[in-house]
Amino acid sequence: MEVSATAASHPVEEAALAVGGMTCASCVAQVEKALRSVPGVEASQVNLARGSAAVRFDPQRTDPGTIASAISAAGYTAVPEEPGIAAGNVEAERIQRQAMEARAWLRRAVAGILLWAPVEITHWVLRLVDSAHHGGAATDHVWMAWLTLATGTAAIVYVGRAFYRSAFHALRRGTSNMDTLIAMGATVAYVYSLIAFSGYRLGRWQTLPDLYFMEATGLLALISLGHWLEARARQSAGSAIHELLELAPAVALRLRAASTAAENRRGAAPEGKEFDEVPVAQLHVGDLVLVRPGDRVPIDGVVVDGRSTIDESMLTGEAMPVLRSLGDQVIGGTVNHDGWLVIRVTQTGGSTALAQIVKLVERAQSSKPPVQKLADRIAAVFVPVVILIALVTGVGWYAWGASHDWEAARTWAMLAKSVCSVLIIACPCALGLAVPAAVMVGTGRGAQRGILIRDVDALQKAERIDTVVLDKTGTLTAGKPVVVDVVSLNGFPREQVLAWAAAAERYSEHPLAKSIVAQAREEQLSVPEPQSFSSEAGFGVSAQIDGRTVLVGNEALLERAGSNGAEAPGSARGIAAADLAAQTVVHVALKNAEGPVIPVGLIHLSDSIKEDSAAAVAELHRMGLRTVLLTGDRRASAEAIARQVGIDDVRAEVKPSEKADAIRSLQAPARSAARHHVAMVGDGINDAPALATADLGIAIGSGSDVAKETGDIILVSGSLRGIAISIRLSRATMRTIRQNLLFAFLYNVLAIPLAALGLLNPLIAAAAMALSDVTVIGNALLLRRRKLD
Repeated sequence: MEVSATAASHPVEEAALAVGGMTCASCVAQVEKALRSVPGVEASQVNLARGSAAVRFDPQRTDPGTIASAISAAGYTAVPEEPGIAAGNVEAERIQRQAMEARAWLRRAVAGILLWAPVEITHWVLRLVDSAHHGGAATDHVWMAWLTLATGTAAIVYVGRAFYRSAFHALRRGTSNMDTLIAMGATVAYVYSLIAFSGYRLGRWQTLPDLYFMEATGLLALISLGHWLEARARQSAGSAIHELLELAPAVALRLRAASTAAENRRGAAPEGKEFDEVPVAQLHVGDLVLVRPGDRVPIDGVVVDGRSTIDESMLTGEAMPVLRSLGDQVIGGTVNHDGWLVIRVTQTGGSTALAQIVKLVERAQSSKPPVQKLADRIAAVFVPVVILIALVTGVGWYAWGASHDWEAARTWAMLAKSVCSVLIIACPCALGLAVPAAVMVGTGRGAQRGILIRDVDALQKAERIDTVVLDKTGTLTAGKPVVVDVVSLNGFPREQVLAWAAAAERYSEHPLAKSIVAQAREEQLSVPEPQSFSSEAGFGVSAQIDGRTVLVGNEALLERAGSNGAEAPGSARGIAAADLAAQTVVHVALKNAEGPVIPVGLIHLSDSIKEDSAAAVAELHRMGLRTVLLTGDRRASAEAIARQVGIDDVRAEVKPSEKADAIRSLQAPARSAARHHVAMVGDGINDAPALATADLGIAIGSGSDVAKETGDIILVSGSLRGIAISIRLSRATMRTIRQNLLFAFLYNVLAIPLAALGLLNPLIAAAAMALSDVTVIGNALLLRRRKLD
């Protein structure tokens, strides 16, 4: 459950804490109550499956240590941890604690089964013998009663100790939890049996009444076994973060100061160079690190020497290795294949790409949908309600026995059986695990495929999408246009046109501008330094060069500046041909102080379509989704691209400031009463307003700038195939969440009345309760096998 407060004007910080001792949704409610009591805590999310809490707080009023102390005061353990890659040690400790907890439950389960199973088998053998030799009449085996008393006492003392200790701590705090129900159920069964057996020995009953010593032993054994299976399943469900953290090497080979990359010959192995093996945590920005063939890249950096292929599948989900050489970026955790590399460290600690991915996965796994918040509120009062139901059940059976003249032994036996079954079977574990288990597996599966899901809200949005809007440059295309032609107009030399355009675009960050500058450098043209520079989004740039104003941009830029439209013969045909070829045309013009704007040339650029764009769009169509191309390019060029990849609709010549309005028009068409759920796919920077306006923002990312992305879902590999995969994953995860919640609610709705009516043996109730926990986690783990491609 999220604890919210009025947003403060001062900065807030986030802290992650590993929380131990939580066993059910009631525990989650108690931890959240403890967090609400800390002054300065503005929001929190507690995750039962991970055993963690994510907290936003005012650093001027509190700190992680104080927050951890408040959780500890509530009877749980809490350890502040660092987010992202710096959490490696804490995550390892978490895994170690989970493993120790699992082993402890296994020991209790084995002890409980050894105390219970032989006695249970003996009991049924005696029942069969009695049936065969005494005509079905039961025989009082007093020695058997003594044996069950002994084994039951041992089980209460050893196996039940953990349940009683947890229940006692909860009682001291004036609260209750799952262990309260287990402890009460075992106590009811044991104490009733002890009193009934004592009454028989004192002559109060003619025959030996039904005793539940075996049931007390069996339920403790079965629930301990269920906890062990649950702990193992939790470890499996939460393995994604552990697997990501394991990708980062613990040590790196840092070159000494005398062994700089400049001393190495290009392509030659750095033999004889001295290096030190140091922990990755000791690396600093600017350090030079040697990566040998077969080693994992220890940290983010840029290649300063060497050449090799890198397996980036851990980051992008793409199996094909990529070539990396001088000036290329490499990401920590990727695998160096066949050559050596020297890299200069560019990011450390929590700023690395892997750290950002881990942080996003952690955040997603800690988030909760509204339905889980409702379940948490129900669970907060669930245990007291169950105790009340158990009391009513006891009173009801006592009154029923008295009204039907039952003998006391029979009345008390049914009372104990029903009360014990109600207390045991109603434990709300499954309710607390239903959502987080599915979210953990779903987001972890996505991270392994290079799909980062920010939170569970993104999952809910993605499953409802019916329209997918795609940006062109960098999304459908490679985002690296090249100059294919320069057309001079009005008698100006081609080289002069390109040089002016390169000078004007020199300080622009637009991909087209970079391509024009790169072409001028490739032709070794003399590019002058502009005296001034200004950029107008959606139109182009203008610059003062040698006393003239040079305009570089689209046709609208020239029209606004007052172009006289003079062109060289055949230029219009050149533009049309470029449009048909899906090329982009950039206009270059001069504007004198008082004279008209004179077009001086056209620059044709082409951007290759990504290999998988057409296949990805076809897959979206097979899923029943409508596709739309949204771009600022000329309509003819945009329509040519759309035809090549099979996109349904085109919205062209849309300025960046107008893209958000275009998204809104797609969401609520004027002639349609039905609202559409729209996903926007873009680069996450230029398309930020559209990504934010869409129902779902899908950002095309890269390993080096994960932290800069603004989408709800980030496709790290840049492959559009991730759109269909992420939508399928979202649908499968949300379907699993609903299945788990439906099962958890139905389980309690149906099981409690059956137990109250005396139709369930306490032993069966214990098995059903343990099975319910394993079932919801097992159903979540099935997400790992769902076909997404």
